[in-house]
Amino acid sequence: MTNLPAPLQPRDHEPSRSIALDTLSAILPLDRRERLAEILSDDEISTLRHLAQKGMGANTLRAMASDLGYLEAWSRASDGFALPWPAPEAIVLRFVAHHLWDPAERARNAGHGMPDSVRQALAATGRLRSDGPHAVATVRRRMALWATFHRWRGLEGPFSSPNIRNAMRLAAMATDRPRGRKSARAVTRDILDRLLTTCGGGRLIDARDRALLLIAFGSGGRRRSEVARLTVEDLMERSPVPARRGDAQGVMLRSLGLRLGRTKTAGADQDERVVVVGRPVDALLSWLAAADIAAGPIFRRIDRWDRIGEGAIDAQSVNAILKKRCRQAGLDPAAYSAHGLRSGYLTEAARRGVPLQEAMRQTRHRSMQQASSYYNEVEIERGESARLG
Repeated sequence: MTNLPAPLQPRDHEPSRSIALDTLSAILPLDRRERLAEILSDDEISTLRHLAQKGMGANTLRAMASDLGYLEAWSRASDGFALPWPAPEAIVLRFVAHHLWDPAERARNAGHGMPDSVRQALAATGRLRSDGPHAVATVRRRMALWATFHRWRGLEGPFSSPNIRNAMRLAAMATDRPRGRKSARAVTRDILDRLLTTCGGGRLIDARDRALLLIAFGSGGRRRSEVARLTVEDLMERSPVPARRGDAQGVMLRSLGLRLGRTKTAGADQDERVVVVGRPVDALLSWLAAADIAAGPIFRRIDRWDRIGEGAIDAQSVNAILKKRCRQAGLDPAAYSAHGLRSGYLTEAARRGVPLQEAMRQTRHRSMQQASSYYNEVEIERGESARLG
């Protein structure tokens, strides 16, 4: 029986060599990890991991390593042993019981839910940050990863058994933790305009942040990773378009196409593209001219002396920029995140009467249910049903 290595420490920057090999199973049939570890050199593993990152995304690999580390740490904390392969059904059911439980019952029965000894062991290593039950989505994600690693190893896991499916269904009904939004408040057009007023200082960083916020919003609320990796080579020149639809004799607005490459829901080979028009294009072209950027990453690091770096900002920096501008605009940065640009775009589209299908072509949402939730809220807000009291 093959065991995983010791759990990752909470601030490890790179997965261990074994976990690196496991992540490569997405592109290679790694049912003999130890044998491959003997055959492949570190350079070869590094090369293959680079290819996997290009195909899966660095954020995905980091999330996988983090979840795998949590599972291993939980196994050691709960029974003192490394995660077994294949996992017995009883251990998976224990995982459900430890993470999805009823807070009201816990108040009456101290033995309900995760044992204190397990909680303390996980909290001591920074793995556990909440005293309450986990979010159902988090538990489902970790169990899905657990099942995926079984398949990659050529093992049959118990995750589709009736007992586990029923346990998840009942536990999800019992847990008293609503699913939170990635951004508590949406960055709608009025909020965006307040953020933009903080970008009028005339410095390079102001020009960059203005272009970043407008492009992220105007291109459909792009995810922060998609914004961070945009390059000049991703821009496609397009003919100007009328400011008023159908009025070819009126004011014309500059237009650009953005090639998104790989996204959360599409591979690079699908050649995902969106179009931006008007103010976002003007801001982007002004930034590129001011920064003298003709190739490579569009949104780059800028130091305190206004020196522009060669490399792109990372996804976390997109979130940090938005929160910084929230503080400067007198808004609570805790209420907003980069995802608020995405939800804000859909909310604004609903307020302006843009058809849902048209908005989804810009956001590249695949799920009608997810995208329509913002439209439903706007309809309720404007309708009479919420005013009957």
